[in-house]
Amino acid sequence: MMSQLSEWFWQERLWFPEGLGWADLEDRDGRVYAKGRDLWVAFPIALLFLIIRQIFERTVATPLASLLGVKETARLKAPHNPTLESYYCKINKNPTQNSVANLCKQTGCSERQVQRWFRRRRNQDRPSLLKKFREASWRFTFYLLAFIAGLAALIDKPWLYDLKEMWEGFPVLTLLPSQYWYYMIELGFYSSLLFSVASDVKRKDFKEQIVHHVATILLISFSWCVNYIRAGTLIMLVHDSSDYLLESAKMFNYAGWRNACNYIFIVFAAIFIVTRLVIFPFRIIYCTWVYPVTIYEPFFGYYFFNGLLMILQCLHVFWAILIIRIAVRFLTNNEKVDDERSDKDETDESEEEEEEEDCRKEMKKNGPVQNGHAVHNNNHSKTE
Repeated sequence: MMSQLSEWFWQERLWFPEGLGWADLEDRDGRVYAKGRDLWVAFPIALLFLIIRQIFERTVATPLASLLGVKETARLKAPHNPTLESYYCKINKNPTQNSVANLCKQTGCSERQVQRWFRRRRNQDRPSLLKKFREASWRFTFYLLAFIAGLAALIDKPWLYDLKEMWEGFPVLTLLPSQYWYYMIELGFYSSLLFSVASDVKRKDFKEQIVHHVATILLISFSWCVNYIRAGTLIMLVHDSSDYLLESAKMFNYAGWRNACNYIFIVFAAIFIVTRLVIFPFRIIYCTWVYPVTIYEPFFGYYFFNGLLMILQCLHVFWAILIIRIAVRFLTNNEKVDDERSDKDETDESEEEEEEEDCRKEMKKNGPVQNGHAVHNNNHSKTE
């Protein structure tokens, strides 16, 4: 059964144009070609990235956070309450008004006390500022080094300047050592992100991030197997060209360096729009969707590869809308740049209002208060 499934999956008509096949990618005359079994190298690289990340966050990112002045805001802990804790963990973290009323009856607490408890409990589950900074600094370091390495690997390649060159001699394209390591490191990194997704900071676009990671891993793996390596290296370079700017803007945001964050974000937004909404769809996808059919008949691999590119492009449009919204708000109203995807701490404004109301009640009961002590009326009438 498995052998038949494997034979069907790897049949040449699915992965290659007519007249070409796996035999064309056999090593010969000192020329080396990409092979599917090479992808197994990405798994130990992914595990190595997870280990390096832990070391980096503790020895580099944490001291850097202290140096840049990343400060944690004090979070008030929710008092121990088994009934509310059970509801929070098993039913809902945001109870409705009716649920709050029922919980008040069960616990003997007031409505405001129950709402305060849930607010503080949700804040406890949110990632700390230091955790966000360490994650952003790790990604910044990788994306920056990956972009520099990718640019160095492609700077002297003709298909960087003339995209039609990526299909010259396809699929018999010799594999270069720089391409091999560029692919394996990128694949290992995105695999490590998929492994660590459960412990990473969860944002509002969590599902979109999962789709992006899976599509990227499939795209890298498929392009490797069928020797779309030249196209793959260009796609990875385009994506790495702006990601490190976003992560650096996050780092400055967490450190409270508002001006640096704002201006870096505007530069990132400009590069993102040019690379993801102009170069990627109108140059790269054009040369993978339109140009190849002038050379050979479309086949399954052609549709599969371009389908994955279209998934990425849909995600680009989704993120571009968020980015443009933030940039316009900053440029028109001079508002600070904030990541709309991040789950922010809930403020205690309502608690302050409650305390003020309690103070007013106390004043009515005991009279005015000064420096924490009741002020007594000393204007007694004197008898002569």
